[in-house]
Amino acid sequence: MIFLSGCGSLGFYDSSPLTKERGKAPDKVKLDDFLPSWQPFAGNSSGLFYASASIIEPKLELRAIKANLSVDLSADLSRDESQTSLKIVVNSRGGGEGKLPSIKVSSFVRNYGLLAGINATPFDITSSKEGEERNCAGIVVSDGITISQPFDRYDAIVFYKDGSAAILPQAEITSLEDVENAVGGFRMVLKDGELAERLSRTKEVRHPRSAVGLSSDGRTLYLLVIDGRRSGSIGATEAEIALIMKKLGAECALNLDGGGSTAMALRLPNNRVKIVNTPIHKGIPGRERAVGACIGLAAVENHKIVR
Repeated sequence: MIFLSGCGSLGFYDSSPLTKERGKAPDKVKLDDFLPSWQPFAGNSSGLFYASASIIEPKLELRAIKANLSVDLSADLSRDESQTSLKIVVNSRGGGEGKLPSIKVSSFVRNYGLLAGINATPFDITSSKEGEERNCAGIVVSDGITISQPFDRYDAIVFYKDGSAAILPQAEITSLEDVENAVGGFRMVLKDGELAERLSRTKEVRHPRSAVGLSSDGRTLYLLVIDGRRSGSIGATEAEIALIMKKLGAECALNLDGGGSTAMALRLPNNRVKIVNTPIHKGIPGRERAVGACIGLAAVENHKIVR
């Protein structure tokens, strides 16, 4: 059973006034009937959307971002000759091959001037301290610069210099010459609109989850976090990630690093950055972990990030 959160529950992604009807608690619906209630970010209605939902059985709370990577936002944001669009951003400033300084997702969004971001590639040390060295377990490419090489056991999302994108096994990435940005995860959970075949043989384990997905044409990106390890949200299985991603509109999806690393941060209209889920590091609700690689979205005007 799914309970869709009210459109005004967070109050920062829709600039329209909250009416009595819009604030009314919505009806419960079955998962099979679930359709996300996408709300545009204020000022970015043509390209970036947010949705939240609470699943009643099992108890899960999720937050999701939908980004149309092919949309030129300048038509809606202004009538001048400036060219504004959405850009994929992966954190960089590495300390060596395969290494990144640890960073919280909220700091990633704040420091890089982003609209939204989540954690991505698995890494080694778990700590809430930023600036420590993290060894990334899988591919990380930022603006064409390779930070960490592919790891054959896992899969990845790759954004190419020609504007295309794909989720694929890292073992199939034979060259990084044409890669603009990339982050690794664990394994694909959704492929060609169907649950990954391996999930039928996988033991169901519940954890907080982070995931990324793509539409069939590769032009719409989905970012998802599902809370866990608390009574209000007990964590999702990999199969549930796939089902939810498919409902959001993804054709393929990748399970990213999760657990205490799971975090999504958004930039509010007042320019304040907010974590919108409840990360749990070392058993403390609301405490962010400092992670390795992150993936986010920026508004870019004339090839420069709009801060």
